[in-house]
Amino acid sequence: MSTNAQLSPRRVNLILVALGMFTFMSTLDASIVNIALPVMAHDLSIPMNQATWSVSIYLITISGLLTLFGNLGDQLGKIRVFKWGTYVFTFGSLLAGISLGLGFLLFARVVQAIGAAMTMSNSFGISTTVAPANMRARAMATIAMFVSLGSIAGPAVGGLILSLLKWPFIFWINVPLGILTIILGEFIFPKNQRRTAPLVIDWIGTVIFFSMIAVFFGGINIAQEQGFGALLPITTYILSILLLIGFIKWEQHTIRPLIDLSIFKEKMFTLSVITSFLVFASGFFINVLLPFYLENLRQIQPGQAGMYMMSYPLAMLIGTPIAGVVADRFDREYVTFFALTGITLGMSGWILMTGHSPLYMVVMLSAWTGFSTAFFNSPNNAITMSNAPKSQLGVAGAINALARNVGMITGTTLVTTMLYISMSKQMGHQITTYPIGHPTVFINGLHFAMFFGMFLVLIAWCLTGYRLILRLQSKH
Repeated sequence: MSTNAQLSPRRVNLILVALGMFTFMSTLDASIVNIALPVMAHDLSIPMNQATWSVSIYLITISGLLTLFGNLGDQLGKIRVFKWGTYVFTFGSLLAGISLGLGFLLFARVVQAIGAAMTMSNSFGISTTVAPANMRARAMATIAMFVSLGSIAGPAVGGLILSLLKWPFIFWINVPLGILTIILGEFIFPKNQRRTAPLVIDWIGTVIFFSMIAVFFGGINIAQEQGFGALLPITTYILSILLLIGFIKWEQHTIRPLIDLSIFKEKMFTLSVITSFLVFASGFFINVLLPFYLENLRQIQPGQAGMYMMSYPLAMLIGTPIAGVVADRFDREYVTFFALTGITLGMSGWILMTGHSPLYMVVMLSAWTGFSTAFFNSPNNAITMSNAPKSQLGVAGAINALARNVGMITGTTLVTTMLYISMSKQMGHQITTYPIGHPTVFINGLHFAMFFGMFLVLIAWCLTGYRLILRLQSKH
């Protein structure tokens, strides 16, 4: 691929826009379907629990294939794999809107997910390669902005589409955008260098890794129905751990591993990935609890509640480009450290919320947390990719995306688990829905869940502090 020295700043920015557009679509499709599930279940004549598999199979397929396509990006060229992904995702989006039953929908979602995994796994690697060092944090900020918006804006965008059109259009909206990005990419992406080395794929490692992801996420879905202490979920956890051990053993001895585990010996890279996982997990505490608080407790209509909820993604949208500029001018370690301090303060504010708190406090806390998160994501992504070997930028980007996806799923699971554990204990029996007529029970559950979310951020804060100490020691 052409070096970044051959690319003008304008062309770099256009490349980042193309990367960002597809990143937005692929992350948006992980959450936009949730709001359409009741309508889809009715139109397809299937129960709700079967409709939810259209969400789960998308996330499982992406997470299971990210490292494979990151590895292929390092071997075949990140731009080449990204382009293939744009074709596959756009075609999958076209198929997903064709109402031919649950089986066809799940097949289409798998096709979509394969394309999304191809683009997600190589976006950060491409942006790291094309952007010069003095623009790297801003490049990461651009991608992070689209990731965050896609992850959080799903319910709002989905609700808007469903208010005007039928549910297939939540998928078909991707088709014209995908075609536009494909055309833009043909003109602005640098050409990949001709490949001479033979292609080597770790198929056994890929199968083990995908099986581990599928078993783990499948166990989480089962546990939400049967309880985390039930026999089947526990069995899936044990099996996923055994698969993880088997994967590590295999990767240590195979000639061309799916993931070169030596990448984790770089402490700065590993710490950055872990903190990213923790921050994305904690961010979904707000994303999940806020609809309960606004619609069930405060009795606000869904449309108005959606407007209040937009304060978080809008603050991220405003904060991300600013964070990129700041991170390029100042030490990124300090920026991430103070950003996590801001997130911690925002999470602590939710612990003080009551059922009668002014609604402007909801907007302010959400906006503050979103703005602080923007100032964490941009420099942290830059630190992650800057500390990865150049020969493994594709795999590094895939690991970063995997940490994000697993963080979102883990956060959603943890917040609902903490909320229902607290409310069940207060009520004296197990409940898995909003306790109508018992607002204090919900508020106490919200406080308990948010405290746990703040604990996750504090762990990330400590790890970032340790990373800062390592950085200072390396200077002396």
